[in-house]
This record gives sequence, C-alpha cells and structure tokens, in this order.
Amino acid sequence: MEPFGVAFDKQGNWYICEHAGQRITKVDGRRKISTFAGRGNTSVDPEGSAAAQLRFHDPHGLVIGKDQQMYIADTLNHRVVKIDLNTGRSATVAGTGAAGYSGDGGPAGKAAFNQLYALDLNRAGDKLYITDLRNRRIRLLDLKSGIVTTIAGNGIDGVPTDGAAAIDSPLVDPRAIAVDSRANVYILERGGNALRVVDKQGKIRTVIAARSSGLNGPKDLRVDRNGDVIIADTENHVIKRWRPKNGSTEVIVGTGEKGDRLVPDDPLKTQLNRPHGIFLHPSGAMYISDSENNRVLKLASA
Repeated sequence: MEPFGVAFDKQGNWYICEHAGQRITKVDGRRKISTFAGRGNTSVDPEGSAAAQLRFHDPHGLVIGKDQQMYIADTLNHRVVKIDLNTGRSATVAGTGAAGYSGDGGPAGKAAFNQLYALDLNRAGDKLYITDLRNRRIRLLDLKSGIVTTIAGNGIDGVPTDGAAAIDSPLVDPRAIAVDSRANVYILERGGNALRVVDKQGKIRTVIAARSSGLNGPKDLRVDRNGDVIIADTENHVIKRWRPKNGSTEVIVGTGEKGDRLVPDDPLKTQLNRPHGIFLHPSGAMYISDSENNRVLKLASA
C-alpha cells in the first residue's frame, strides 16, 4: 500500500517500503513477494527483534549499505531502524522514539528527531544522511562512531542565502536528500518546491528556486551515475531530471496528468499518480514508486 522507498541487496532481492502498509515487502529473484519486516501496526518494538516482528509507524526512506545493513526511516516513530540482512535482527541506530530535537555531538540513539523521511548513504557507506523534517534540519550519522551532527538547517522556516553556512541557514521543509560522488548534498523541499545543495565546504545555495521551479510538492530525489539529479515531482505526477552542468530541467517519465495508463515503450506517455520514491540501480535502470497506483515501475535506462 502506497510504496515509497525501494532498495536492492547484493543477491538481487529488492525491498519496497510501503508507508501506508507499515511494512517492508521483499521481491526475490523469482519475483516471489513476501513480507520481510513489519506487522502492520504502529507500536514500538524492543531492541533485537527479528525483522518479521518489527512494527513501524508510517515508514518512508529505505537504503541498503555495501555491508548488507538495511536502514529504514521509521517516520512517525521518529527513529532510524537497522536490519542486518545477514541475520535478520534489528536495532534502533538513531532516535529515542519520541519527537523532539536534541543530541547533536553525542550518540545517535540518545538523540531526538521529529519525523524522519528520507535517508542516503555516502559512496563509502560509512555516513548516513537523514532528513529531520519537522526540525527543518539535515543530520548526519557517522556509522563508525555512532555520533550524530547537524549539517544543514537551523530549525527556522525560511529560504537560505546563497553562500551562507548551511548549519546556520533556515530551511522550509526538507523532505528528501541525496549525496553525489563529490560529497555535494542535495536537499529537496516539498512545500518549498525547491532544490538546494550543500557543498564540501558546508556552504548552501539554491539551484531550483520556488518561484520559477515548476515543482509541485516533490517528495524524493536521487543522483544518477552522470551526476544529474532525478526528482519525483509528486503533485505534477512526473519524474524530472535536473542537470547541474547547465541548470536545465526536463521531464523523463509521465504526462503531467494523474492516471494509470502504462505505455511500455514510451515513458512520456505513461501516466503516474503521485510518485513518491525513486531508486537508481547500478545497471542504469530506474525504479519508481508510483504510490497512489500502488505499483512500482521500472525504466530500463534513465
């Protein structure tokens, strides 16, 4: 129900985060579907639960590291849950389970968050980036030390000034995040209808502005192997590509009209209904969580 995040393990199994279904669904190499994690209710579990016994509350983001650790943004439980795909056991790696803001500079498990939505890992797989939406901050979990820090956002609702320090700058409502190979951190704002980037020096700038963006409630983004940014422009019912080399934006999937028409050989004639999530496979294929059509689409090459 209403798929959002998609991720693959090294065996080629793929996992779908169903935020309305309160579960993670697994699709194996034979396309057999099963529930991997989540029992469909909203209670908080004790540490060490088996994946099948976990209980989520409106989970959204989903990433899998090279070490086969799955990280899930358990949004309304205000935590990040880790599942070891080798053992099937789980643990909370960030968040106390209660909404709030605290803990920077200390252990992530003792830090408070308020509605985590999107996650991303850096290329080395040792840093987890977290969108802390209600706190209007982007936070970074060092997976080696377990320490959490804020890298963007000061908690104030507003538009940042280009060239300002990201940690001292306001944000409107950071919904999604993606990190490129050069350690640039892209931040997508849902209500702000904007795309911003934080460079390696910690400076922020807006690359797609609200007034001229053409975005409408975007929910997710990824950086492809060419360094282009792929955006789920949710309320416009399309997937877009933004090219940092020249600042151009183009629609690559969808007609702009809500619908469920599928045209396999023409993505620009295929209709979407509030696409929420994107996954870019190393093969070049794109997986789209077409949320209100309750399906996941594959584009062979983006």
